[in-house]
Amino acid sequence: MKHYDVGIIGGGISGIMCAYELIQHKPDLKICIFEKGNSILDRKCPLTENKISKCGNCPTCAIMEGFGGCGSFSDGKYNFTTEFGGWLNEYISNNHVMDLIEYMDSILVEFGATTKRFSTQTPKAREIGKLALQNDLHLLQAEVKHLGTENNLRIMTNIFHYLTNKIEIQHKTEISDISQLNNQYMLTSTVEEYSCDYLICAVGRVGSEWFTSMCRKMHVPLTNNQIDLGVRVELPYEIFSHITDEVYEAKLHYHTKKYNDLVKTFCMNPKGHVVTENTVGVLTVNGHSYSDEKLKSNNTNFALLVSNKFTSPFNEPLKYGKYIATLSNMLGDGVIVQRFGDLIKGRRTNEKRMSKSFTNPTLLSANAGDLGLALPKRHLDNIIEMIYKLDKIAPGTANYDTLLYGVEVKFYSARPQLNNFLETKYPNFYAIGDGAGITRSLSQAAASGIYAARNILKKM
Repeated sequence: MKHYDVGIIGGGISGIMCAYELIQHKPDLKICIFEKGNSILDRKCPLTENKISKCGNCPTCAIMEGFGGCGSFSDGKYNFTTEFGGWLNEYISNNHVMDLIEYMDSILVEFGATTKRFSTQTPKAREIGKLALQNDLHLLQAEVKHLGTENNLRIMTNIFHYLTNKIEIQHKTEISDISQLNNQYMLTSTVEEYSCDYLICAVGRVGSEWFTSMCRKMHVPLTNNQIDLGVRVELPYEIFSHITDEVYEAKLHYHTKKYNDLVKTFCMNPKGHVVTENTVGVLTVNGHSYSDEKLKSNNTNFALLVSNKFTSPFNEPLKYGKYIATLSNMLGDGVIVQRFGDLIKGRRTNEKRMSKSFTNPTLLSANAGDLGLALPKRHLDNIIEMIYKLDKIAPGTANYDTLLYGVEVKFYSARPQLNNFLETKYPNFYAIGDGAGITRSLSQAAASGIYAARNILKKM
């Protein structure tokens, strides 16, 4: 049985930053990252490489799993704020969170990231915020850095090469069980068993269901998080250009008049592309954008998400989101795309109607269909109301040919009870990142990994 000083389950941004910080201060530590997916050098998706026409449900998803996590194939948007992106400020102060994010950014810059940032505090951005308020929309305040999909992958690869010379990384190693024995943690995989003195769970969104099951098995108290469910909107770049040229990503929140539900824009991608993700066994949509002008599209895409937090007696938000996504997959044989005008008219978009659209879809594998058969009426009502609101500040959003892809789901793990050091009730057992339900962004996930590492170092 192999023994490590520190075992980290999950090779996403939180686990990576945790390992990086530990090794910077104690280079002799024996650290291992256990990653279910492939090395970043071997992460290749047959769908994105046009080798197959639709998702083949690979044993491990190259887009969602592997070193770097799902963030490796994102476009690398890092937000500098505590207004959104997670709940790390429930454990430490806002200033401390921001210090950790700034430190994380210095690491990214060291490995090749740009120093350019967009801000909501410029004079033009404040005018956008004013226009939003005049229409009952609220622009959240933040700075954002956009690395670009191709640059983000390069930076993660640089970090991978750096770490491989200093720690052990076990790829294609799925941890199936955790137990505690004699003040050590025993990890069981399909291949062998491992032990470690300090254990960090950094499983990401993909591993959230598994992590929840481990917490229940070990009697770690859990609190259900929200689930965000909706669609991805795609429209011509020019419609939002006056906003995205200034702030790049506008986080706009709105409480609907019909239900008083929160609807928000999320993951805005100017001149970007809509893509599929294999999330917990179902196909969902997402978006990204390149930095290289030659790789950009003529469209902008963003998510419109309705936030739901379930109360007793229902306590399975993950299963609920998965059910809606599965229904959409069944109806559309994968991802559904529908014109906004067809949705309003209550009719299905078919290939003939799609061929007349002035907005050309960037996700060619999506099938024309009817989102009204997949999403609950309450969600559709909220999304439609939000689109008409956005049309007030970005005229053209409610055009007939605006495309809606479905469904998009953001799964957040049930949050384990943690102390202010991100430690469970078990000594030296920490939970970090999106998989622990305490973050929902690259920035705060990375910050949580650094913070946990520093707390471990204080114990050593």
